[in-house]
Amino acid sequence: MPVHVDRVELPGIGVRHDVVTHGGRRLSVISLRDGGREIAIADEDDPDRCLGYVDLTDEEASALAEVIGGSVIMTQLAGLREQVSSLFTDQIPVTLDSPFVDRPLGDTRARTLTRTSIVAIVRDSGVIASPTPDEVLRAGDSLVVVGTRQGIDALVQLMSGAG
Repeated sequence: MPVHVDRVELPGIGVRHDVVTHGGRRLSVISLRDGGREIAIADEDDPDRCLGYVDLTDEEASALAEVIGGSVIMTQLAGLREQVSSLFTDQIPVTLDSPFVDRPLGDTRARTLTRTSIVAIVRDSGVIASPTPDEVLRAGDSLVVVGTRQGIDALVQLMSGAG
């Protein structure tokens, strides 16, 4: 079921985007004219009354978006896996001794060699969804991959330098 987002102009303040959750709670993201943003939670009994809000810096808003986006990607991939029994998702760590540390993702030739797709990179600073071949891999990254079990196993070997 699609989620409906209401956009409300707040004269002199900015714009509020409201999402009503499946459970009936209203969450609002307020984009202020000065560039700031807030998340507000409405009172269940009076949707026009705010129970509280949280100011977010640019970095906090970006991190929150990446965390939520990353979890949505994993949930969607898990659902897809249920639909296609021969398709798997996994996370493969990029270890310090991997031959691809500090090299672009494209250097792995993962899709060509293993027929496995790298759909995201999880890093301490967040999630890089749909990474480009130019994205440089770092030790400690985790690759979110989709493919057959055989292809994922081959990618594990490739990333370790054994493949």
